[in-house]
Amino acid sequence: MQNDKKAPETQWGLNEIISHCKEYGFIFPSSEIYDGLSAVYDYGQMGSQLKKNLRDAWWKSMTQLNDNIVGIDAAIFMHPTTWKASGHIDSFSDPMIDNKDSNKRYRVDHLIENFAETLKEQEAKELLDEMDRLLQADDLKSLYDLIVKYNIKCAVSKTSNWTEIRQFNLMFDTKLGSVSEEADKIYLRPETAQGIFANFLNVQKTGRLKIPFGIAQTGKAFRNEIVARQFIFRMREFEQMEMQFFIRPGSQMKWYEHWKAERKKWLEEIGIPSNKLRYHNHVKLAHYADAAVDIEFEFPFGWKELEGIHSRTDFDLKQHQQYSKKKIQYFDNDLNEEGKPIGNYIPYVVETSIGLDRLFLTVISMSYEEEKWLKEDGSEDSRVVLKIPAKLAPMKVAILPLLKKDGLPEIAKKIFDDCKPHFHCFYEEKDAIGKRYRRMDAIGTPFCITVDHQTKEDNTVTIRFRDDMKQERIKIDELKGVILKALQ
Repeated sequence: MQNDKKAPETQWGLNEIISHCKEYGFIFPSSEIYDGLSAVYDYGQMGSQLKKNLRDAWWKSMTQLNDNIVGIDAAIFMHPTTWKASGHIDSFSDPMIDNKDSNKRYRVDHLIENFAETLKEQEAKELLDEMDRLLQADDLKSLYDLIVKYNIKCAVSKTSNWTEIRQFNLMFDTKLGSVSEEADKIYLRPETAQGIFANFLNVQKTGRLKIPFGIAQTGKAFRNEIVARQFIFRMREFEQMEMQFFIRPGSQMKWYEHWKAERKKWLEEIGIPSNKLRYHNHVKLAHYADAAVDIEFEFPFGWKELEGIHSRTDFDLKQHQQYSKKKIQYFDNDLNEEGKPIGNYIPYVVETSIGLDRLFLTVISMSYEEEKWLKEDGSEDSRVVLKIPAKLAPMKVAILPLLKKDGLPEIAKKIFDDCKPHFHCFYEEKDAIGKRYRRMDAIGTPFCITVDHQTKEDNTVTIRFRDDMKQERIKIDELKGVILKALQ
């Protein structure tokens, strides 16, 4: 039995989360038997289910609970002119620099930002302001001079022996066709949004949709990041969940504020603590945007972007109209304030965009705990637990016979078969019950059902609650109802 007086919690950070995710089947390094592939990861049996639960929760909140948002699933490959229209071919790049002694490559803004953290506040601000000005002006020569001026050094070689700064396009390209010499260059999409814009007319006309309406999509995107880091926070292959909301010109600020509030509210509703979330307004906007904000989460490595809300004006549809030579407009039958028909226009767009992998890392980060406490006899006990919200947990309930004999496994398997059509269940009869509880804590299973000898007498089982480890006796025929109610 746990004593209420807990010993101090163990300090932990990202390394502990990475180790835990691998040990318990959440995330593995991709191609690990071949020593892995940098910044590419595989989701294991527990991770893939948690990821699906997060995706399903987002999809339901967008397409099922909103009567004016529909979903699509556009192809990863798109006509290459798509990326000319979107601006990715010409401007989707980061300035990079290499250290000649260590051969380590840096994104220039990351290199300067990390150095700025070592300076006093005012000096750091002056450096970062100058960096932002030069980045905006695309002045690579002056950026190089800035690095030299501050004698910024490589973290590995401790030298400032730098190459010139050059632009590095982040898109992966490949060939479409059976013979490479005759094939056309195409790209792996760096974002999912363009598939929505390219299908605007198809969706609007076939769905007979009236503005305002949204189109949602989830799917893989690919970016050849110069420096991918912080586990699954920044990867080269990742999954996005985006919704483009099409509106009348002039109404964008109303809808921008609406989705800004709605998205933070949803993150809190799925269990993310409000004190771990904050807004960060963009000071410098993209040329096509008139407002942008990030919802940041406090990860173990600091406050970082989780979701972005952007007012993109009519840039996207206007660009695709120009490059495709197809009219992409909406005919609005309503009347304006003067009582005149509104007519044709190119809709404006408010975008919500969240990385599924970042949301996964958010949930793991907020759920991971290392607990220690003193038992009644004065000895110390401990556990590692993932306090994942029950409705998101990969396994909802574990069915555990106390012993592998006396008919207990048969009763437990009958309960397992009755429950598994309703929620994901885990069955285990190996090891002492305490060890099995600890394994279930470590994968985040919110409920453990123990079948013991009393079960044979009165048809009751012990239900153990993960978060506080309390136990109750309940009747077997009440089990499904209790769990389903807790998962709502």
